[in-house]
Amino acid sequence: MPRYTYKASTAEGEVTEGQLDAEALDIAVHQLHQAGLIPIRIEQAGTRWRLSAFKGGQGIKPQDIALFTRELATLLEAGLPLDRSLQLLIELTDNPRMTSLCANILERVRGGASLSDAVEAQEGVFSRFYVNMLRAGELGGSLAEVLNRLSEYLEQSKTLRDSVISAMIYPAILVGVSVISVLVLLTFVVPHFSELFDDAGQALPLSTQIVVASGEFLQGYGWLLALLTGFAVMLLGRDYRTERGRLRWDGWLLHLPLFGDLLRKLEAARFCHTLGTLIGNGVPLISALGIVKETLNNRVLGLALAEVMQGLKQGQGMAAPLLAADVFPRLGVQMIKVGEETGALESMLLQVAKIYDQEVRLAIKRMLALLEPLLIVTLGLVIAFIIISILMAIVSVNQLAF
Repeated sequence: MPRYTYKASTAEGEVTEGQLDAEALDIAVHQLHQAGLIPIRIEQAGTRWRLSAFKGGQGIKPQDIALFTRELATLLEAGLPLDRSLQLLIELTDNPRMTSLCANILERVRGGASLSDAVEAQEGVFSRFYVNMLRAGELGGSLAEVLNRLSEYLEQSKTLRDSVISAMIYPAILVGVSVISVLVLLTFVVPHFSELFDDAGQALPLSTQIVVASGEFLQGYGWLLALLTGFAVMLLGRDYRTERGRLRWDGWLLHLPLFGDLLRKLEAARFCHTLGTLIGNGVPLISALGIVKETLNNRVLGLALAEVMQGLKQGQGMAAPLLAADVFPRLGVQMIKVGEETGALESMLLQVAKIYDQEVRLAIKRMLALLEPLLIVTLGLVIAFIIISILMAIVSVNQLAF
């Protein structure tokens, strides 16, 4: 039976080390939990399992971070010291990944690190935006307030993201069902009728010839079509991963009808909300823009922010370069300009974010109201065309027989 060397923390925060025998790593971790210990590190024959290795996408989800932030803010507002608050979170959480994360942060805090430094050390879990918000809160002596703002930001971002994803689920399913239905008809149903038509020797209507030829092509060369499609997707994906290709695709997306305007508003909401939150917590404007630039998914908008940062360094305002770039919604940029002129940039940014959050939800509802019936009608027309073409051929064959 393998032997494991461990380093763990007691519920009181004392660190202890020792060895235990277990059949597998997860069993060793379970044994430590049963003994009332919080594992920090477990090693077996030179193999090391570090709790700090857990990254986003490996069990720690955005909602886990949002909940951690909210609970930590509540505990700090109640007057508990930071180390005791982290210890309580370790004891309260049911998620072993979050337990591990909190234990690692607590270990660094007890070692003399600030919360922002301890959080920054958890590579791949917390964003640069999160770390800088904490750092600003520590410098201003308002860590609990900053954590509350962070939790609100994370919850609002999640709500907006979930609304977009939820809205696209039904159209995606409808498109998938439509494509599969047409492929089944052309590949498995139509070829049976084509044999009947060949035996009759009757000249088929043009629409029937198109349907039969499509079915025969899919049945004989469908594998080749699938292979070429996969190859094309691979080439497009490779092009998208290059800097030039990403810029080209992102620019194209911004100019799509309907979707381009929705994307601009979505990114504008993220930009204004993030920038307003950072400025409100004392982060310098240029540093805040550098952080916001990394939160945007569209590279064209990121380049526009780089121009804004360059203009700010030369003593210009923020609104003029944004207007010149012509990639952000003009109404939002004009409101930002008013905020700069009146000295209320933070509140104006948050107001713009609120406006575009609402507009994105409204635009999604409108797009779905148009998209769903359009997809249904298109699917109905395609299937009706296939069926009518087959029926026309059957009628012509029957007429020939009589």
